[in-house]
Amino acid sequence: MPFLELSLTIRVEQQPHVEESLNDLGALSITLQDADAETPDEQAIFEPGVGELPLWPTITLNALFDEHTDRRGLAEALGELLPWLEPDQLTFHDVADQDWERAWMDQFKPMPFGRRLWIYPWNIEPPTHNESGDEELVVVRLDPGLAFGSGTHPTTALCLEWLDGLDLAGKTITDYGCGSGILAIAALKLGAASAIGVDNDPQALTASIDNAERNDVADRLAVFLPEDVEAEAADVFIANILAGPLGALAPTFAAAAKPGAPFAISGILNGQQDELLQRYAEWFDDLRVDTHEDWVRISGRRRA
Repeated sequence: MPFLELSLTIRVEQQPHVEESLNDLGALSITLQDADAETPDEQAIFEPGVGELPLWPTITLNALFDEHTDRRGLAEALGELLPWLEPDQLTFHDVADQDWERAWMDQFKPMPFGRRLWIYPWNIEPPTHNESGDEELVVVRLDPGLAFGSGTHPTTALCLEWLDGLDLAGKTITDYGCGSGILAIAALKLGAASAIGVDNDPQALTASIDNAERNDVADRLAVFLPEDVEAEAADVFIANILAGPLGALAPTFAAAAKPGAPFAISGILNGQQDELLQRYAEWFDDLRVDTHEDWVRISGRRRA
């Protein structure tokens, strides 16, 4: 069905009260964007830190309502709940109905990472070998759902390429900030014996298990909220979150990796790597930096 969209720009400290008021007035969904971003790519917060909800100083808030909602009545009711709100702060748009799942599928195409790893949308049947027929492909079939991680973002691409370059046969791996489960599942398809996925978003854990089932590896993947992890150190460790949490969690990650274990961290903007290199040098050796667009991956090995 079509929808009525209400948009307004507010300061970050106003967000909780505004969002609560819109929910009280019957909003069907609410999304937040960076009001100062110049392009859509700059508007996403890809992975919050553990227990954090990072927001921008100025936010554009978009709320969807039933198409028959009275605009004037909605504006007046919102004005009563938020007396400081000016009428010219509100804009209304009609949003046409569409098949959102189909729209996502139309944009998500098969993508290669490294030598033999491919990510495919779950509804496209992949080939079994490369074009020359001399090498078997490793294919992850994916539906990100509500979680972050489809391979389209540079940080995910950096991590997938790194995994493709490892010998994972029989290894255990921990994927911290697992999102859709894409990295843990890719590791399992590349030969890892078992994987642990950790995320602070329960929807991510659900998406990870769902995608693991699509790839017939659910029996080898266990998922946990950060506070529930009780696992032995892994043979391989990877984390794709953000620079702030990566710095804060460095001791935790060191404890989660066996001596000599290869590790990689990403979600790092170019320019943030120097502080993290200094931080991780306390526990990890052979540190190196690789970049893709404006994003960085740091990799190395847990000190023996």
